[in-house]
Amino acid sequence: MPTNLETLPAVLTVQQAARALNVSKNTAYALVRSGKLHSVRIGRQIRIPKDALIEFLQK
Repeated sequence: MPTNLETLPAVLTVQQAARALNVSKNTAYALVRSGKLHSVRIGRQIRIPKDALIEFLQK
């Protein structure tokens, strides 16, 4: 099921970002590790700002 960007929260988990990009969770983690998809680490958790996801899609 496609995700509407307007309905996404301001900060996403890697799993939510993967769903929005229609890729696997492993692919989303690879994008984060490579720096292609900006993320923020909060303790041990990785969060992706919605703006970073939109910026990634525009590239």
